[in-house]
Amino acid sequence: MKSNEQPLNSVALSPGCCTPSRRVFLADAGMGLTGLVLGAMFQREGKPATTASAWALPDGKPHFPPKAKRVIWLFMLGGVSHVDTFDPKPALNQYAGKNISETPYKDSLHSPYVKGVREFVKGDHGIKLTLYPMQVGFRQYGQSGAGVSDWFPNVGGMVDDIALIRSMYTTDNDHGAILQFHTGRHMFDGYLPTIGAWVHYGLGTLNQNLPEFVVLGEPPSDCCGGMGTHGSSYLGPEYAGVQLEINPDDPLPFASPGKDVYQQEQEGEFEFLKRLNGLSAVEYPGDAALKARIKSYELAFRMQMAVPDAVSFKEENEETKRLYGLDQEVTKPFGETCLAARRLSERGVRFVQLYHGTGGNAWDAHKDLKKAHSEQCAKVDKPIAGLLKDLKQRGMLEDTLVVWATEFGRTPGCEGANGRDHNPYGFTIWMAGAGVKRGIVHGATDELGFHAVENRHYVTDIHATVFHQLGLDPRRMEVPGQKRLDIDYGNPIKEILT
Repeated sequence: MKSNEQPLNSVALSPGCCTPSRRVFLADAGMGLTGLVLGAMFQREGKPATTASAWALPDGKPHFPPKAKRVIWLFMLGGVSHVDTFDPKPALNQYAGKNISETPYKDSLHSPYVKGVREFVKGDHGIKLTLYPMQVGFRQYGQSGAGVSDWFPNVGGMVDDIALIRSMYTTDNDHGAILQFHTGRHMFDGYLPTIGAWVHYGLGTLNQNLPEFVVLGEPPSDCCGGMGTHGSSYLGPEYAGVQLEINPDDPLPFASPGKDVYQQEQEGEFEFLKRLNGLSAVEYPGDAALKARIKSYELAFRMQMAVPDAVSFKEENEETKRLYGLDQEVTKPFGETCLAARRLSERGVRFVQLYHGTGGNAWDAHKDLKKAHSEQCAKVDKPIAGLLKDLKQRGMLEDTLVVWATEFGRTPGCEGANGRDHNPYGFTIWMAGAGVKRGIVHGATDELGFHAVENRHYVTDIHATVFHQLGLDPRRMEVPGQKRLDIDYGNPIKEILT
């Protein structure tokens, strides 16, 4: 080393000089001892060492004994018609073609629930008055006898393992309701942490080599929440969902070093980056983006081996592949997504969020509902039922919570010649596994499927139920300076829990 060269130490240099900055010097040389001394002094004086001493990051442990270890969240983009899938309404056939005001259910037009919507565009998606008949037959399935559409015969066959919740409502009558279902707030309130991010924030990892929160499938467009539907907002970027592709050769886009880079070479690069980022972390201790970047680099390196294995189906037998519909062109794409979700879940991913229906919100049936819904149901019915069967036969359904949801339902009245408009006033979702009662129907919409009228549930009641089964109390996960409203917490739906 030349006499005028300086060794690379664990300190960063101040701009424009060759000496460590004061902050870095204190952090590297003395802040540890100083902190101990100050802490002891404050303790003797009966004062807290910091103003935030009453708050700390979650320790990764449940607040009370959980029923669930993990969540698989199936979200259908565009708004599934509840009255054509999981909530049959014979009155629609009986009064088809009539104005609602001409039926015994005319009072539904004046329900106070109509005023509970915050319109994204004033005047859009008004009430459709001419009743439109159900576009498919229904039958009763299982010992529970729950009515399920002929478009969902495979899921119908699993109805005795499912809790149908037919009394959901939301307050956004446009596709911003996708964001609302994940954050609990109307899009007008901005981008807030999503349910997957809160689960990641509250619980520790089950596998250091995989993300805690994984996203499969194409997210909605920016108009409907975009990346915010699996975002983390003020919790920090490290808690956001990590998007993966169902491609063992490139499951994490832009994370691969390339085929011409040896593992040992990359290990050296990551070690060097770790040192550099560590220096910056001392210089900028409050930089959440930097912390997330450091964490993402470290996780990305470990993931390069673990993720390709998780999304590769080579070790799956043919029976399992058929169970998910991988042998059929129509069901293969979502079947692969559902199978990947199971593999990720069994490897320790806490929250796997699946999107279906991208490319224009495929479930958004303003016209040609019969054609559009029959096609979309055919793509997902067998894979979803296969996922439930597979989890059950592996014993994973006992501690895996499965949620099937959509942003809103569709109107009992006709839009145009053969479609249905958005219906935020009442719709259906369902849950299964991990302490959820099997084969039950909870809540109800009115005779037309217009309004949720019995055991009404806002979307955060679903969040609260998920948290409860995971052993989390959301009120104990508050972040200083980020005040939440009562409606953000919701209430667990105890009636569907064992």
